[in-house]
Amino acid sequence: MAQVTVNPRATREQRPTGAWYREVTREQWMAFVGSYLGWMLDGFDYTILTFLLVDIQRSFAVNATLAGLLGQITLMFRVAGGIGAGTAADRWGRKGPLMFSILWYSAFAFLSGFSTSYGMLFACRALFGIGMGGVWAAGMPLTLEHWPAKLRGMASGMMQSGYSLGFLLSSLVYQFGYPIVNRRPDLGWRAMLWIGVLPALLVLFIMKRVKESPVWLERQRHLKSRNERDPMSLGRLFTRDVLATTLHTSIMMGAFLFMYHSITYWYPTLLSKLHRQPLPFLLAFNVGAIAGAVAIGRLSETSLGRRGAAIISTLVAVAFIPLYVFTADTALLWIGALAMGFFGAGNFGIVPAYLTERFPTVARAAGAGFAYHVGAGLGSFTPTLVGLLQDRGLALPTAMALCIAGSGVVLSMLIWIGPETRGRVFHALEEHA
Repeated sequence: MAQVTVNPRATREQRPTGAWYREVTREQWMAFVGSYLGWMLDGFDYTILTFLLVDIQRSFAVNATLAGLLGQITLMFRVAGGIGAGTAADRWGRKGPLMFSILWYSAFAFLSGFSTSYGMLFACRALFGIGMGGVWAAGMPLTLEHWPAKLRGMASGMMQSGYSLGFLLSSLVYQFGYPIVNRRPDLGWRAMLWIGVLPALLVLFIMKRVKESPVWLERQRHLKSRNERDPMSLGRLFTRDVLATTLHTSIMMGAFLFMYHSITYWYPTLLSKLHRQPLPFLLAFNVGAIAGAVAIGRLSETSLGRRGAAIISTLVAVAFIPLYVFTADTALLWIGALAMGFFGAGNFGIVPAYLTERFPTVARAAGAGFAYHVGAGLGSFTPTLVGLLQDRGLALPTAMALCIAGSGVVLSMLIWIGPETRGRVFHALEEHA
């Protein structure tokens, strides 16, 4: 396993103290806002589908397994988007691939609403996944290469929380918007998907207000002075010095995303089966997830490091499974949703920083994008698996609990065997992990 060298004294000096936000410049905030909104709206466009599964099953006469497959195919195609956009971001800069990915997922979210068959909807959600993967791969390095090293854990947690805010937004839109548009058969779920075109407007903000990564620009100046050009960064992920990092981070992200989709994809359906309005519990879950991602990101800047913060969060989430899926008491369900959001989704707060710190500048976007989205591919069968377990006779709470607990334990083990990266300083000329 490739090790990351960190100066302990420098690490102690780099911990954020006092009013950390005063150390962030306007340019750095603009990079954060552009990437954050892209990821948040990405989360909205993906999670709105989870509220519409019953309608889609009715419209196209498909079973729970095929309904789950709509989530799986999106996650599988994220792999292509993450690898492609990450490789492009290392070669041509972070901004262009980020903007292209936002336009791409907006277009196919919109087109999904016009589907006349299950096959057409399946294809649109697959193509949507390409843009979804590209936003993360290009946006995360853009932000984290702008921000100071000592605040990278904080930025990481805040960035990743954007997805949960998108989930929260989709919950509110479904609760209050769906009844307005659902006035004739098949119109409600289509209108919810048509809303997905709106993120395309964000590209105008990024074009005008967000600057390119200073680390990437510095590397290009160096290469130009030597009349050199980096090879395609995807190949660097499989060289001897980086391959172990690539394999470990990809498998680790598979466990992360398997756990997350075990927690979230069928959750609105579970609440419906319990005859509960989803909104209060999804509010609790996503408020918890937003707070948890920021808190765990901040915690990862302490002596616990990235690994310790994520492992503690994951194992506490496993302990809250009974309150999340097995109780019928409204108050306990609400507490379970809040806790599972804080710990079970909040563990992602370390992910952007940890992945970008594991790879060298020459392959940072490709490496982080590859690992995250190959992980998404490995975890992509989770919605289908939970649906299949139901079709085979398992109750939905049991199916969810088995998947959450199993993936949580495996994830904790995988995080532990990796290196600690807290305090790593990015260098434009670095070549090795």
